Amino acid sequence: MGKNFTSLLTAGLLASALPLYAQNELSNFTATGRGGVATTFASDYQAIGINPANLGRVGGSTVAFTIGEFGAGAGSQSLTRQQLGKFIFNTSQTLTLSDKQELARAFTSDNALNFNADATTLALAVQLPVIGGIAISNRVRSAGHVALNQNAAEIAFLGRNAPIYTAASAGNLPLVTEALAGTDLQLAVMNEFNLAWGTRVLDLPLLQVSAGAGYRYIQGVGIVDIRVQPGSLRAYSSMSPVFDLNYGAMVNDPTFNLRNGGSGLQPVGKGHGFDLGLAVEAGKAVRLGVAVTDIGHMTWEGNLLTANDQKLKQLKSEGIGTYNFIKEAAEIFATGTDSLFTYQTGQERRAELPTKLRAGAGLRISEFFEAGLDVTLPLNNVAGNITTPFIGAGLDYKPTRWLRLSSGVTGGAGYGVSVPLGLTLATKVYEAGLSTRDVAGLLTSKNPYLSVAAGFLRFKLGGKTQ
Repeated sequence: MGKNFTSLLTAGLLASALPLYAQNELSNFTATGRGGVATTFASDYQAIGINPANLGRVGGSTVAFTIGEFGAGAGSQSLTRQQLGKFIFNTSQTLTLSDKQELARAFTSDNALNFNADATTLALAVQLPVIGGIAISNRVRSAGHVALNQNAAEIAFLGRNAPIYTAASAGNLPLVTEALAGTDLQLAVMNEFNLAWGTRVLDLPLLQVSAGAGYRYIQGVGIVDIRVQPGSLRAYSSMSPVFDLNYGAMVNDPTFNLRNGGSGLQPVGKGHGFDLGLAVEAGKAVRLGVAVTDIGHMTWEGNLLTANDQKLKQLKSEGIGTYNFIKEAAEIFATGTDSLFTYQTGQERRAELPTKLRAGAGLRISEFFEAGLDVTLPLNNVAGNITTPFIGAGLDYKPTRWLRLSSGVTGGAGYGVSVPLGLTLATKVYEAGLSTRDVAGLLTSKNPYLSVAAGFLRFKLGGKTQ
């Protein structure tokens, strides 16, 4: 199933829109319609990974559950919409020399490609007397970020014909940190099992405070984390057999923790993550929230390769040959066959989770209208985190009791200014919706931002509707 599954997974990853720097809301179609503004909005199981304290709110649904909420997105500040579309929908198309030269120029950018995809397979939240709210979920998250300097972009698409090779002899190539400075290539794919709890800790007539915590057991499906600065190289990878990468002679190295074959996502790492949050309700109108998410670390074990600074290797191939960018770039940058680096094998590597600080304020004007402001800050620079601070303003409007419209204005996290849009059909017990992170990004040729999130099996029972 290797190659077929890889093509489907790659298409799924790139059928999205956000940098290898991911928020946690793309599997939450209601939050995506507000551009990810969710710290005070998210309720029941949708608060997982955002602000678990929201589970302590009183008056929501007694039981809420879903099957199959998902979202995906891809954006670029240097590719055209037509180019980006081919990396999503035409991965098997062969690149001509003209295509390669054009893409080498386009990928010379600090934000050549940013993407993520989230899928919640199953989630459940229950409100219990005295205890508060408890939620569980399974979610698969993926995120990626590509920033290449000119040399890296030319090597990626022109291979052995890149100017840096033709201008120097094989024995006179520069160090990686000299030739590729300013290059970041990051990919993370995780399978999470979440448990979150929130409860009210202060209950006064005009002031209610809730606290919450979340835990997740994480299976690491794959990671590539390559960051090059002058005098500094960080490069390692650990990729599941599902990506069908060729490790060549390295599979015979006794120190290489080879993983091959198997079924499903075939994880190559494991870890534990924690979320902490507070939520405040002042009167009936004002909501405040703050949370720190993804505290913890991963241990990567299978198919682990690392590299230190060294002379740039001469490629044997002619570089990326199709629009299947993720697989082919990984072959060049992250495996031990025809790679830019001489990799060392290893048994395990510890890496921090992409920790973020979220803060938000919301104004509930009536049961038909709510507005909010969110700020998200990356607390470390690791694969899977947002590249730069995110800020957004979002709103929900219910023109009728069965229809909710969402929109706002957002920016940061590796993207320009975006205008999201969401539509949710809602009754007392059922919700279904479709949304996008940026309406203009779907249509414009420059700075494209293709994103979609959807859910059609969300149910809420008991209590009053939010």
